[in-house]
Amino acid sequence: MPLYGGIDLHANNSVVVLLDEQDQMIYQQRLSNHLPTILDRLAPYHAEIKGVVVESTYNWYWLVDGLMEADYRVHLANPAAMQQYNGLKYTDDYSAAHWLAHLLRLGVLPEGSIYPKAERAVRDVLRKRSYLVRQQTATVLSLQNIIVRNTGVRFSAKRIHALTLEELERLLSEPDQILAVTSSLAVLHCLGQQIKTLEKAVSKRLKHTPAYEQLQTVDGIGTILAQTIVLETGDIGRFPSVGHYAS
Repeated sequence: MPLYGGIDLHANNSVVVLLDEQDQMIYQQRLSNHLPTILDRLAPYHAEIKGVVVESTYNWYWLVDGLMEADYRVHLANPAAMQQYNGLKYTDDYSAAHWLAHLLRLGVLPEGSIYPKAERAVRDVLRKRSYLVRQQTATVLSLQNIIVRNTGVRFSAKRIHALTLEELERLLSEPDQILAVTSSLAVLHCLGQQIKTLEKAVSKRLKHTPAYEQLQTVDGIGTILAQTIVLETGDIGRFPSVGHYAS
């Protein structure tokens, strides 16, 4: 008897549901996010399970990898593409897991790509760089605001990075103002160092990668953009045509 699995994944637990061809509930249970436990509960049905759906939440890596390594056919549901079904979905966790399995059984599940495990880490390094760059920008803006608020002078980002303690003591009269700026400058310098470290790591990892080298020959595509395109795209062959590729 073919079975179809749906797993509604949360931060600390998962609701696991198995349906048969008539949408009858064969198994449902809320389990802790402990891979051996989940695999143990699915094991009696292993041979009958045609596929298991996990929604693409922020914490899916461990579960999808574990299920695949246990020889389950795993589908990663695309939550953005599933918005059209919101009117049909119930709001409790069991219904959500049931709905995932139901869509799989019907063959209409909107699926996302399961990025290869071996390549995920370097992509996450580049994403961490982007996060740190945003923090860097926010810190520069904060420093600009402190200085212009107290002196009426607005420094450029480049000027902010070059500020020294001696200059701050001439600009600002209050020790607490100087402390606020120097603490932010320390954070800014640390962010800069870490961003460079991450950039070097990604460049080393992608060196001699054909797609990366080809992208760098295109006018207007620099190092970081080329890295982003390569790592966020993954295998370009997964797109059946140009029209299926979107940023």
